[in-house]
Amino acid sequence: MKTLRYIFFAAMVVLFASCSSVKQYANRITPTINLALVKDAPHNKFVNLEYGIKVNISDGRSYDKASRIVYKHDNYLTSTPKVNVYPEVMSFTNESMKRYMRTMGFNLDADVKTDYMLSVTLKEFNVNYLSGIGWSGIVNMEIEVYDNNRQLVYPNVSIVGRCNRNGSGSDYNTATSVMNTAYVNALEDIDWDRIAFFLDRASNPALEGNKQVQGAGNTALEHLVIRWYVDSSPKGADVYWRVVSSTPDVKNNNENFLGSTPYESTETFDIKGLTYNNSGNVQIEVTCRKPGYIDQKKRFDLRQVIDQKEISTKFNLIKEE
Repeated sequence: MKTLRYIFFAAMVVLFASCSSVKQYANRITPTINLALVKDAPHNKFVNLEYGIKVNISDGRSYDKASRIVYKHDNYLTSTPKVNVYPEVMSFTNESMKRYMRTMGFNLDADVKTDYMLSVTLKEFNVNYLSGIGWSGIVNMEIEVYDNNRQLVYPNVSIVGRCNRNGSGSDYNTATSVMNTAYVNALEDIDWDRIAFFLDRASNPALEGNKQVQGAGNTALEHLVIRWYVDSSPKGADVYWRVVSSTPDVKNNNENFLGSTPYESTETFDIKGLTYNNSGNVQIEVTCRKPGYIDQKKRFDLRQVIDQKEISTKFNLIKEE
């Protein structure tokens, strides 16, 4: 009888030790947050844009925020739990953001000489646990857009995506869902319509109020055809034109020869720095010059020229005495 009790006691000791070992092993398993793009972008929203856009994503996180995806967890008083992340954050954001943009129709593989560039700096990408609140995810990035001449056209904007959900501190499925939702919310916070505006050309310059002529041919102003008709009495006078500007965005220039009266042509403008909104501060000065006659000049408000698509005038020349 004693033998049986001894065998039973020994078996219970072995069973308890085995369960304790399994529990300790389970506790040693490092949880993993699996990053995924959990929501598709709107399909083909920006197809047939005139220009493509390159994407450059850089890591601007502090060391503390870049080294761990969970850096606050108040269930742990002296340290935060070790949590794996797959794939690595920068690799995931590079791949997923480009896929998101391609789904919307952006061309990311066009000519580097004419492409715009979207610059993205990742500032935060973390999910944390706070008692009474649960899991809280945040994605913070800063974006800028440059034209093909690397001139800033869309200034620095801070983009933030957040997500909060109740749950236990050991529920890393909820932590994963919160992190991925915060990332999608950040992507949706980006003003993609504003970015697409720079990659396309409107049919009317008034629709591109602040879009500046840079010489790339991507503005409605550069494709606007202006009819010139300049006559004089007597005929055969030389016609010149120049830009007279009162805005620092547009420079004054020297006279350019057009032709002799009667002069008639259709031309497009390539005035660097010009926008529809600043065109009211720019004038076109037309000079008519003929030997034996006094030079005559007329100025035309460029906003009016753009709206009317015409410069038309006649000079009645006066003989020199």
